[in-house]
Amino acid sequence: MGLSDELRAGVGSIWERVVTHPFFTEMADGSLDRVRFDRYFDQDYLFLKDWAILLSLATAKAPDFDAARELVGFLHLGLGGEEGLFQEAFRERGISREAVKALEYLPTTQNYSGYLRTQAYEGTFIEVAAALLAMEWPYLDWAQRAEQAGRKPGDPYYQTWIDIHTSPGMSGFVTWLRSVVDGSGPTPEQRDKLQAIFRDVLRYEYLFFEMAYQEETWP
Repeated sequence: MGLSDELRAGVGSIWERVVTHPFFTEMADGSLDRVRFDRYFDQDYLFLKDWAILLSLATAKAPDFDAARELVGFLHLGLGGEEGLFQEAFRERGISREAVKALEYLPTTQNYSGYLRTQAYEGTFIEVAAALLAMEWPYLDWAQRAEQAGRKPGDPYYQTWIDIHTSPGMSGFVTWLRSVVDGSGPTPEQRDKLQAIFRDVLRYEYLFFEMAYQEETWP
């Protein structure tokens, strides 16, 4: 068992709560209330900025150009594909550029984004790689489960979300991140830090879906 498998096993219960969250399962079978998806979608658009910061600083901390190319390639994939989907959806919903710029973080998004920015600026390269793996791997797992179960939601955005997260670019990046973590050779103290990052990211991922599903608002 590699270190990445150990990190996943160490968060087994919360991992399953994330990948089987009603938000995910209902998206896969097409029954998810579109209002809930739109809330998630808007917050994920804001979150994309912090995701880009995490990838950009991981690139700056990369130990070699091969690693930098992997990170830049995935950043390009996200900004070229996923960000384009956001803009298309906003146009279809009749949301102006000004309204998009005025979107505000909900509490969970703001806290999660702050956590990731701290990791991006203060973490080592391996710590940032572990944070990225903890973010991306559950999405791949959920989407692969949906695909293997033959889920074909009628909503094109729900289907696109499955397709994006089962794409070769996604699966290849997760495989690469796992190889980076597996080959890192951490000390026991560093291993504990990586496990804590995995735990914290999975907790925030769960809360992110709860935010959308339970209609979180500011008090």
